[in-house]
Amino acid sequence: MGINIKKRLAWVPNLFTLGNLWLGFFSCIISLQIPGDQRYLAISGTMIMLAALLDGLDGFMARLLDAQSEVGAQLDSLADLTTFGIAPGILVYSLLLADFNVALNDSITLPLGMLIAGLYPAAVAFRLARFNVSHEPGVFQGVPSPVGGMIVALMPLAFQDAIVLPDAVLLVIYIVTAYLMVSTIRYSKVQVALFRKFSLFRGSLLLAFAIGLVAFLLFRFGTQYAAAAVFAMIIMYIVSGLISFLIHLIQEYRI
Repeated sequence: MGINIKKRLAWVPNLFTLGNLWLGFFSCIISLQIPGDQRYLAISGTMIMLAALLDGLDGFMARLLDAQSEVGAQLDSLADLTTFGIAPGILVYSLLLADFNVALNDSITLPLGMLIAGLYPAAVAFRLARFNVSHEPGVFQGVPSPVGGMIVALMPLAFQDAIVLPDAVLLVIYIVTAYLMVSTIRYSKVQVALFRKFSLFRGSLLLAFAIGLVAFLLFRFGTQYAAAAVFAMIIMYIVSGLISFLIHLIQEYRI
């Protein structure tokens, strides 16, 4: 393939990456419109979820067209920092932490909510920098940043009227996930985990069941129940890595 054609093709996945970046930027703006407004925050979360879809498609298109490039890799990291680090931090600040301040005296107030919200951008920035320097194919070191971003994006979508989790629980999930993103706990890529632990047929069947369940909940009960199901699946993925890590520690200790 000619060099010029390859350079032009490289812009196809890059457009998906820029779409990811734009959606993350839009999410930031929407989250700041009316702090705590459930409608705006649900739209903001939807922007992050759509961006996660584009994040998966840009890599797929790059491999399909054999159009990987160094520029594309760096652009992907910058987009992921915006969409899965900064945007979720702003969303959580608006959702849970806007009034979370500590008065040190009559004139000085510590913006504790801002400091806690800033954990995500910092964690994602460190995680992406580490990934760019060194990574193992098929395995993530720490929770992947898109997974971390989606767990926050789903909070205003899943927990509204019919299904409620206390704000304290959501905040703990936020802080723990931020830590797990910078941890050294190994997480398999979802597709690798599915088809390595199960046969191709069983893995495909399990994936189809998960998609079918979410679709059924969406059309039968609405967005909230579908979002709650996806939230639960992501929590299971995160917990599975922790369980594997603990089993490995126990086995090492016994030896």
